[in-house]
Amino acid sequence: MGKKIKKEAEPPPKDVFDPLTIESKKAQTVVLMLNSTEEEILAKACEAIYKFALKGEENKATLLELGAMEPLTKLLKHEDKIVRRNATMIFGILASNNDVKKVLRELDILSSIIAQLAPEEEVVIHEFASLCLANMSVEYTSKVQIFEYGGMEPLVRLLGSPDPDVKKNSIECLYNLVQEFTDLHAEALNVIANCLEDVDTTVHIQQGGGLKKLLTFTENAVFPEIQKSATKAISRAAYDPENRKVLHDQEVEKCLITLLGAENDGTKVAAAKVISAMSENMQSKEYFNTEGIPQIVQLLKNENDDVKEAASEALANLTTANSINANAAAEAEAIEPLINMLGSSRDNNIANAATVLTNMATQESLRLMIQNHDFMRAIIQPLNNSNHMVQSKAALTVAAIACDTDARTEFKNANGLIRLVELLHSNNEEVRRNASWAVMVCASDEPIAVELCKLGALDILQEINTSLKRKNNFSEAAYNRLLHNNLSLKYCMNGYLSSIDIISDIFYDAGRLSPGTKLLSLKEFALQEPSDRRAIILINSKISTPSPHHSTPGDKLSTSGRSSSARKGTKFSLVTSPTEEKPESTGPPSISSKSFIKEKGSRKGKGKKEEEKKEEEEIQPTKVELVAEKEWCPPTDQEFLNYISEVSKTVLPITDLMEQIEALAKFVSGKMGGPVSQELMHEFKWEHHLSEVQYKLKSNVVPIGCIKKGTFYHRALLFKALADKVGIGATLIRGEYNRAWNEVKLIDERNRGITGLLPPPEKFIVDLMYEPGSLMKIKSREAEHYRFL
Repeated sequence: MGKKIKKEAEPPPKDVFDPLTIESKKAQTVVLMLNSTEEEILAKACEAIYKFALKGEENKATLLELGAMEPLTKLLKHEDKIVRRNATMIFGILASNNDVKKVLRELDILSSIIAQLAPEEEVVIHEFASLCLANMSVEYTSKVQIFEYGGMEPLVRLLGSPDPDVKKNSIECLYNLVQEFTDLHAEALNVIANCLEDVDTTVHIQQGGGLKKLLTFTENAVFPEIQKSATKAISRAAYDPENRKVLHDQEVEKCLITLLGAENDGTKVAAAKVISAMSENMQSKEYFNTEGIPQIVQLLKNENDDVKEAASEALANLTTANSINANAAAEAEAIEPLINMLGSSRDNNIANAATVLTNMATQESLRLMIQNHDFMRAIIQPLNNSNHMVQSKAALTVAAIACDTDARTEFKNANGLIRLVELLHSNNEEVRRNASWAVMVCASDEPIAVELCKLGALDILQEINTSLKRKNNFSEAAYNRLLHNNLSLKYCMNGYLSSIDIISDIFYDAGRLSPGTKLLSLKEFALQEPSDRRAIILINSKISTPSPHHSTPGDKLSTSGRSSSARKGTKFSLVTSPTEEKPESTGPPSISSKSFIKEKGSRKGKGKKEEEKKEEEEIQPTKVELVAEKEWCPPTDQEFLNYISEVSKTVLPITDLMEQIEALAKFVSGKMGGPVSQELMHEFKWEHHLSEVQYKLKSNVVPIGCIKKGTFYHRALLFKALADKVGIGATLIRGEYNRAWNEVKLIDERNRGITGLLPPPEKFIVDLMYEPGSLMKIKSREAEHYRFL
């Protein structure tokens, strides 16, 4: 036998593709495989996508971005059962995603999904098809499509399925579908509300009679929730100016007034909000004057905070820039509930109440009514609120109501000034602005202006005004008002008083104020121990009235006769004029400056003998202690009173202004030591004289009438004070080296022009020292030279 020859294997045909196993780790690749024509690849791709979608919402979004929805939709109708099943499972999972739902509605897949509910299909297909429908049925468009595609019948049939998941999904889907059969009014009103936001649509609805029907329905609705929804629908339209005109033409105001009396609080809130919006229409605002406002005021007393908030907002809008409505609110007794609302726990309620009160306060009669309800104490709590809106509204209300001295005093006594000054520090522009406004109003009274300065308002305002970002018109006005009503501080700070800065009583000149230092009050200066410091010059024409506990003229004491309580540091002051002091038998005679210095030195040495101490303690201790217990009063300056009386008789009757100025200048010079030549100025011992006066008075505060030898700054101050009394416009300017002078404006009628018009007035400096009464025309160099004369 021959050797067997091995038969060779036949090669594969050249036109057949060799089998290829593909492994992919990217979802994008698998999505591309959904377009394959091979059942096996499609089935495996769907299976992979199903597992990928199960892992979370991010994966569902990724599949949506990769465009998997459209090819998967086609697979729902694929001939291969496995491919169709896997595609259905994917949609059951993906339909829970809101973005996927939107795309599926656009692709219109519900008919294909409903087809999967056929009895001959597998249970697993029923499960995921019903799951997809349950997820899609939560939205109205999908509900309608499920009805139209006949989805109800197969869903009902699947209630008998042996699979619990199929039952669950079918029941859930049916439950969602039957929600279309409930009352459609609320949903229809939502649709109408959306339509009413568009002006053209609103006009179209009105022309078709729909708007009138809506108002009638709203007014007569039986169910509270439906009535509330209808009112909200109207409110959506009321926020557009054109829509407000349409609603007014349909007499929406009558409907709203009826709704304010509804039993449901939600309806009341909705109606009040519509009124707030409609109040932007002037005709509507006028309509509510007689009928709507009393009903709204009643809602301010409602226990529901939502109702009170909506009512107060409506009232705030109705009374803004409308005095008639503000009066109507007051007549409806709104003031008391509004002030009570200032203590609300809701910021919006407080702000609304403050706004209404501000609107009312534009009328004096209503402002007084508000004050009588203890407003100034009630507003303190809103000022302390941490909400910027509340702070701003509260400060604005203070500015509106603190328009008279009594109100400002009440506010001060309630410690409101402290908080007002704190609000000047606010970083909120509106709060800072309104606080500045309130400070400006409160500073209209000199005592309160002084108190505000003590609290640091002037320093804060000065700092604000140096910042371009933080300053405002009211911060500048408040700063100027504080200085205008605290002329003592203004003169110390600026060294200048204009002709409109009228010096009144209790004005004092403490000299130039150094930067960073605060000006002490006159009382603080008066209660200091006498020293060799510059005298504080006092202008005061008031006659102090001693209280029953103060010393009487027969009980005058020299301040050198001190009780033991005085030695322990108790300060006291006599209210009689220093120029009228006479030694009395009850105390030691007045002493010269030398004896005073000697006595002070002996106290610092070995001390007094016991007899001297005993004698000193026996000098009217009771009367002195009674004086110390009472509030300090500035001394009356009888000499200055005499000056005023004299210039009123001699200077005031003069009709020529130049002659008036000359006469007053000579009068001032005569009272202050007369003319002094420049060559003999060094012999004019005004410093020694003033020291003697200080030691005689035992005080650093010297009434100007006590000064009989005065230099430039004494004479200029007296001239300004008397000029203000007789109506001569004069400035007061502080210079260097104890210099000060007065400027006046005069018109030279000799320079009358061709047209007969007078030239503008010229400034002159009044000479009070060398040639009293003479005037020097001001030129820049001459004025600068005069400062150092």
